[in-house]
Amino acid sequence: MHELIRTNDPVLLSFAESLMKDAGIHCLIADQAMSIMEGSLGMLPRRFLVEESRLDEARTILSDAGLADELCDPKD
Repeated sequence: MHELIRTNDPVLLSFAESLMKDAGIHCLIADQAMSIMEGSLGMLPRRFLVEESRLDEARTILSDAGLADELCDPKD
């Protein structure tokens, strides 16, 4: 799994997850439990991860959907 987005925005994460589901790309939102532990204030960002083998495709889909500014640096 490779991180594509790190954010506190649950709407953005839901949108990205929906795009991946439509494309048949396995994804995972990591660190959700950490938000619960810190009191659900949303201060800790969640990580949006996609399967390594479809990383480029996922990046293109998210960029085409207007989320290019939200994507993590590909070198990370």
